Amino acid sequence: MAKAAVGTSNITLVLIFLYLLASCIHFHIGECQYQKPKRNASLFIFGDSFLDVGNNNYINTSTLDQANFWPYGETYFKFPTGRFSDGRLVSDFIAEFAKLPLLPPFLQPGSQHSYYNGANFASAGAGALATTFEGSVISMETQMKNFKKVETWLTNKLGKFKSQEILSNAVYLFSIGTNDYLILFVTNSSIPSSPQYQQMVIGNLTTIVKEIYKIGGRKFGFFNLGDLGCLPGLRMLNSSSKNGCLEKASNMAKLHNVELYNVLLKMEKQLKGFKYSIYDFNSSLTERIDHPSKYGLKEGEIACCGSGRFRGILSCGGKRPVGHEFELCQDPNMHVFWDSYHPTETIYHQMAAEMWNGPSNFKSLFQCL
Repeated sequence: MAKAAVGTSNITLVLIFLYLLASCIHFHIGECQYQKPKRNASLFIFGDSFLDVGNNNYINTSTLDQANFWPYGETYFKFPTGRFSDGRLVSDFIAEFAKLPLLPPFLQPGSQHSYYNGANFASAGAGALATTFEGSVISMETQMKNFKKVETWLTNKLGKFKSQEILSNAVYLFSIGTNDYLILFVTNSSIPSSPQYQQMVIGNLTTIVKEIYKIGGRKFGFFNLGDLGCLPGLRMLNSSSKNGCLEKASNMAKLHNVELYNVLLKMEKQLKGFKYSIYDFNSSLTERIDHPSKYGLKEGEIACCGSGRFRGILSCGGKRPVGHEFELCQDPNMHVFWDSYHPTETIYHQMAAEMWNGPSNFKSLFQCL
């Protein structure tokens, strides 16, 4: 037994070393020309619930993948928008910093839509793999099809040359992969976790990125994966005698992040003009979970809204099949987590500011030609 324990410990140390090594590899954008552009760079957003501003309001899905009911949105909008937060998301703040309007969900009905400033295609529950929560979310493949509709709209409105100018100067933001691993823990999945699985997840993401590159996209932003085992919804899966993070899920995120860094480095070398920025969502979230008071917070582990241990049951709002009763904290601004899997607006605001001005230098993508 002692030997097995030492082996597990060594594996964990190796994973941590690889992750820290990868974290130092690339937080800058390759060489580019800087000059004041004729117009603000557009922002196109792909991914999951960390970036979905309400696309899932307009699809046939379960309330597990929707947030269009109280108390979601209570602190800023004062009504539920479909965002998995008490207020705004990172992408909302990035749009503000980039002097762009808030981008509505692509699927929101209305004849007044224009896409000169970009579009948001993200869908809560989506993964890089088509099989992740299949039938309940807008897959990455469908998000890509929706982007191509926008490309056609821009071409029809502006002509090929001007639409290409917008697409090549635009920034493409991705948050994807979390659900590909969560599904292994929150469903009776028979998929084995393995390095091959991680490579499939990363491979599907890079396929989409390369497709956008072929269309003309050159500037890409990515979140790495947060420490999945520390999300209240997974932390609660540990036995009651263990209040720590679910190590197996955390290790999956570390391996994914190493693979993501390596693949993006290769793409930068292979694709002419390809520029990218990675925001270290993992370290940023972990730092706030472990040291909430350092960031003006009081609670790093227990969600503001939900039920059960750590409020890890996604019952927030009482509209979901997992439970109609839930607890709600008095002040979300004091919590890292809003619900079982998602941060509060306060955390998203702090992260967006770090992302914009910090080592990932996301601001530069908007200024780079």
